[in-house]
Amino acid sequence: MSATDTLSNIEQKKLQNRQRAMESRCYLALRTEAFLIALNPWLAAGALAVGVVFWLWRWARDPEFHFRRLPYDVPVFLFVLFAGASVAVAPNRLESFYNYYVCVGAYAFTYFFAGQTLRTESQLRGVLRALAFSAFCSVMYGLYQFAFGIETVDMKWVDGEAFPELKKRIFSTWENPNIFAGYLGEVIAMVFAFFMTEEKTSGRWKLGGVLLILALSLAMTYARGACFAVMLTLAAYGAIKDWRILLGCIAVGAVALLADPMLADRLLSVFTKIDTSAEMRLAIWESSAAMILDHPMLGIGWGSFLKVYPEYDFYINDASTQIFHAHNMYLHYAAEIGIVGAAAFYWFFFGTMFTAFRSSTTEESTLVRRFELGCGLALVTVALGGFTDHVAFNIPTSMLLWMICAVGMAARGAVPEQSHRNKMRA
Repeated sequence: MSATDTLSNIEQKKLQNRQRAMESRCYLALRTEAFLIALNPWLAAGALAVGVVFWLWRWARDPEFHFRRLPYDVPVFLFVLFAGASVAVAPNRLESFYNYYVCVGAYAFTYFFAGQTLRTESQLRGVLRALAFSAFCSVMYGLYQFAFGIETVDMKWVDGEAFPELKKRIFSTWENPNIFAGYLGEVIAMVFAFFMTEEKTSGRWKLGGVLLILALSLAMTYARGACFAVMLTLAAYGAIKDWRILLGCIAVGAVALLADPMLADRLLSVFTKIDTSAEMRLAIWESSAAMILDHPMLGIGWGSFLKVYPEYDFYINDASTQIFHAHNMYLHYAAEIGIVGAAAFYWFFFGTMFTAFRSSTTEESTLVRRFELGCGLALVTVALGGFTDHVAFNIPTSMLLWMICAVGMAARGAVPEQSHRNKMRA
């Protein structure tokens, strides 16, 4: 071997080591963000910022690393564009712009960074482990709240006159019980997908135990919309795939309602006007529809619902009561950023959902198939819950949603780790 060949080999090894180091840093930042989203959104945002810097550095220094297009980049771009344009019509442009670059910036960069970083099955497995450990910590803290008592009677999460005996609702590391319940719905859907595709009996027992703990935690939130969303999602899957799952959902639901009469009262109140929160939602939806009719193109401005709602308030008529969102995901986006911007989000959201379900039956990798099924089911719970609430109004909830969507699309092209290493050596 000549001296020139030896020097060339040395340079090639240096390049490979540099590539691995840059890839490792990006991947570590992604796992860190995935772990921290449910526990501390500010630290998660910090991990995201560091990760984006690492990605840009890798893109500039590694000639073999290229930008990868994901299936729904176009609607994401349109959503970001119209959300930004809506700032121009906001009643307080400075405040709207601040909300825009904080919120939409976090969502878009999470989608971009996760979608561009995840390339292999082992990376997918690592991100799932980070999300799982984060969920474990969040659920354990929620159970601690229930066991040692955090009274929520003064936090205006319950109609005290309609439910005088309901004194405790867990919310864990999240802002309130409804948001925590929305998060639990996504986690339950993901674990359920792995439970249904687990071949080992021991593995099914373990995942079944996890599902039971998650279901108990969800019940302790007493969040009606999330409970119905999860039950409908799993029941629909059972009706389509396996009738035993449908019967199991009915049995578990019946036991839960018999064991906790307060939970039964909360769920049944949806069909009556005994709870003022249900009646209030109807009024807010009517006001939101009026906003859409008056501002169909660009909406009222990103993050402006709180400012504009008093102009359309015909029900509450109390200046001290603040309404931050429409309590309906579909109405909220259309009201704030207009019909076109909202349609772009729905294109991205439902497109990702249907692609995930399709990939769950076509991908060769068992891990990818299982995750894609979980991704699809998780998005169904968000879609159903979106009819009665807008948990994506919460920044960490939305960051998690955009990360799941990005990972779901990126996982479709994930390659086995050995194949990835062979490619880098070539």
